[in-house]
Order: sequence, then C-alpha cells, then structure tokens
Amino acid sequence: MRLLIISDAWQPQVNGVVRTYEHISAEMRKRGHNVKVIGPNEFISTPMPGYSEIRLALFPYHKLKKMIKDFNPDSIHIAVEGPLGFAARRYCLKHDLAFSTSYHTHFPDYVAKRVDWLPSSLKNMIRNIAIAHIRRFHKPSSQIMVATQSLENDLRAWGFRSPMRRLLRGAKTDIFHPGEKTLFKDKQQPIMLFVGRVAVEKNIEAFLALDIPGTKIIVGEGPSLEKLQQKYPDVVFAGKKTGAELADYYRSSDVFVFPSKTDTFGMVIIEALACGIPVAAYPVTGPKDIITEPFLGNLNEDLKTAIEQALNTGTAEQRVAHTQQYYTWESVAESFENYTNTLINIT
Repeated sequence: MRLLIISDAWQPQVNGVVRTYEHISAEMRKRGHNVKVIGPNEFISTPMPGYSEIRLALFPYHKLKKMIKDFNPDSIHIAVEGPLGFAARRYCLKHDLAFSTSYHTHFPDYVAKRVDWLPSSLKNMIRNIAIAHIRRFHKPSSQIMVATQSLENDLRAWGFRSPMRRLLRGAKTDIFHPGEKTLFKDKQQPIMLFVGRVAVEKNIEAFLALDIPGTKIIVGEGPSLEKLQQKYPDVVFAGKKTGAELADYYRSSDVFVFPSKTDTFGMVIIEALACGIPVAAYPVTGPKDIITEPFLGNLNEDLKTAIEQALNTGTAEQRVAHTQQYYTWESVAESFENYTNTLINIT
C-alpha cells in the first residue's frame, strides 16, 4: 500500500499527534507499506498565534496537489483540521477520492479555555462556532478515527454522522518500562509528575495549587511556563524531555498527575503506566477510558483525593502487564492498516 498521511502537526513539533504518526508510520513500514507524511515544514509557513513552535502552512493547495500526484497514493489519511488538512480535503473532494480523518484534539474546548475571560454567552458562542467548523471538516470523511468510546460519544452529541473507527495509542515498551528510581532522591516524597504542554488548556494550575505533601515535577514547555515558574517557585520545572531521559522521570516518580479536562486521550498516561506508576486524573474523556481498573490509578473530581488514592492502589507489575496487553504500537498499526485498506481507491 502507498499510504499518504497529511498532518498540520508534524516534525520538528513534539506532541501527541506527531508521536502517534511517527509510531504508526514506523510500524506500517515494518509491515511492508510505503508511507509518506506531508507536514507544514515542506511549505512556507507562519507561527500559530499563541503556539509559536507550531507552524501553519500558508496557501498550500497548489504545492500539495503536485505532491499528492507525484506520490500517487493508494489511501489518504488527513490527521488534523488545519490549513494542510483543508487543502487535502479540497483535493480529495475535487477528484472524488475517499479519505479518512482523525479527531485528535478538542479544539472547541481549547478555544473556549483561551477566551475564558469573556462572558459565558460569548464563550459558548465561540465554542459552538468551533464545533460547527470541525464538524464541517469531517463530514465528507469516509471514516473518522477516534481513540475512545467517550470521545465518539462527544462527537455524536456534536452532530458528527460519519462512520467512526477505534484507534488506540501505544507505548514503546523498550523505552518505557519499570526500573530503578534514579532521580529526585533528595526531594520530599512522594514525587508527583506531570508531562505535557505547559499551556492553559492542560489545566496544570489545578495540580500546582494543591496543598499536598511531596514534590511536584513539571516536564514540558509552552506559553504558560514562565508565568507558572514565577507563581510556583517550589515546583521543579524540568523543561522538555524525550526518550530514555523522559522514561527516567516516569520511573523516578510515585504518581502521574493528569489534570487536563480537554484532551481526547493522553498518550502520556499510557507511558506512565508502562513504567509502572499509577495515574491520578479527573473522570473525563481520555482518563476514564484508560483508567478502567482500580490498580491503574484513581479518578476523582477532587484531584487531591485522586492523587492520595492513586498512591495506594495496585502494583507496578499489574500496570505494566495491562499496558502490554492493551496498548502496543503493533496493535495500533494493525488496526490502522485494516481501516486504510478499505479506502484504497487511487489507480
């Protein structure tokens, strides 16, 4: 299969969407497929307002059209509802080609969070406009890939009608696995870790503001970093970590705290579980689909309670075994292959 993935989120960005397609592409190539990913780095681009590390392709249609024709794909997957995504959608509709899409990010909730200072009526209006925008984007999709049942329920409630396919995420168990706690031995215990983009939509301050014994560690970068560093000087802000170094941070922690209420999944949750540490989060889309057994962690509307309960639940062995059974990139790629095989349509 000649598989073309078009994504507004791609290298050199570092986020869940990018890592998802890095892993899927690698696994699909192992399965003998020719995979090409087109990202904004191949076009003239501009920084996204408020997200300077994310580039938006400018007027990409004509160059993208040539790139699609030159690659001559058997199946096209559009990953993100951005300028490249809309250009790819336009091309497929113009040439009567079936395509699949993914829903990775709750943009309406992100937008609403960023205009939280507006009156509720205006904030809700902006959110509804955003919902209508992404619903229009996905309407002609032959199949929308979503990570969880609760996410599908959200989208159905928003009026999405296209067929939906379940596409989970995985953890690289050769990197993310239990091991010695090599960090934070001089810090007050327990060690409470957050990994992700340091931005308002991640709701990190709900975690940082908690009066709870121990040390809070924040791994990641983003527009809220400087503000939070100044406001919470006792918190350890470690910056961006990847690969084996990131795995050391997971392994050296006692609980992984995921305060976001707007994520659609949370790949970092899987990585934490693969390293054997429990998860504390709110009972919202993403966490409630992953933390399905008591030994995996605790979900509670009171995040402090969730942390306290998670610290005293299950064993590392149980969490690792669960992750290896349900969350591997090999199984994700198998699902992706099965779905895309149904869309082979270009000769």
